[in-house]
Amino acid sequence: MKMIATKLKSLWADESAQGSTEYILLLAVVAVIGFIFKNKIKDMVTNKLANVEQGVNRIDANE
Repeated sequence: MKMIATKLKSLWADESAQGSTEYILLLAVVAVIGFIFKNKIKDMVTNKLANVEQGVNRIDANE
């Protein structure tokens, strides 16, 4: 019984996989946020690209 308790304590103290677990959880949170706001992000990117296109067209018109 003491051997099992010692093994469980050593497993509890082992933090070698903790970093990768945190990265996986962080990636999952970012993916969920991206999924929730995908339409808003798409609209923002589309508007910014339209602004860039208008700026390029103004430069072409001035030349």
